[in-house]
Amino acid sequence: MEEELRRAAFGDSPDLPVWPALASSSSRARWLAAVVLGGQGHYAAAATVLDVLRHDSDPVIASLSLSTRASHHRQLGAHHLARALDGAALARVRSSGGDDRDGVDAAGARADALLGLAADSLGAGRLAEARRLLARVETTSWRGRVRRGWVTAEIELASDNARAAVAPAEEAHGVATSRKALRHELKSALVLGTSLVVWGTPDGLKRGSKLVRCELNHSVEKGLHPLVWPSALVLAGRLAATGADAVERAAEALSCVLRRADPVSRRVAHDSPWMPTGLLRSGEPPNADPRTNFLTD
Repeated sequence: MEEELRRAAFGDSPDLPVWPALASSSSRARWLAAVVLGGQGHYAAAATVLDVLRHDSDPVIASLSLSTRASHHRQLGAHHLARALDGAALARVRSSGGDDRDGVDAAGARADALLGLAADSLGAGRLAEARRLLARVETTSWRGRVRRGWVTAEIELASDNARAAVAPAEEAHGVATSRKALRHELKSALVLGTSLVVWGTPDGLKRGSKLVRCELNHSVEKGLHPLVWPSALVLAGRLAATGADAVERAAEALSCVLRRADPVSRRVAHDSPWMPTGLLRSGEPPNADPRTNFLTD
């Protein structure tokens, strides 16, 4: 079971149905299932699992569960809620060792917590703090390298330095692609494509828009709704030719994500300045820009 769950969480099958694994006696299997469900936008179902696993006797699983729950909050604009969970995740891991191929170990848990805290600081507009936290991240796992590339690129985008965002986004995309980690590859394509589009050179616009369009189509095909709505907004916000169709896609995907979220997450999302909730109210334009922090995982 674990190998199939790893394929869904970190491999080529992010659309696999993993519901039976929620009844597993293995806390690691349940955490992997929650990761997959979060990627598919089933936030409420994932939260039910993660809120139990955060108290697991295995400090690695407890820490990873806290970080995963934090990332779901962040994806819905609740950086203040995510920060407390990421801080607790960091406190749970006392060692930094491990050799798990996907970073499901103490070193990976510590990296996830620090990357989460950096992203939380970014969401609060504390860019210097975000950079300091990012500098503390030590990771050799492919997953940690990919996520570090995302956060590095997002900090540069938030600093109005899209050119500097391209290299870390490019590296993340290369690592994820080489690992055949489809969900991470698609997210990396979104971050790289956004960086190129915001940078705005003629070649960058052409390549960036192609990357985001391709990623959007694959995310729709695989049912990865948390990737669909930001991808569609990048296209709608920067490439006028795709406007109406992209906005409709974004609205459908975001509505689906919020329907599958728990009540607290839905309420926080509607109140968050990061979320393009204008998509959910007729007559209002989307209020998101590619430089804002709706990419963070």
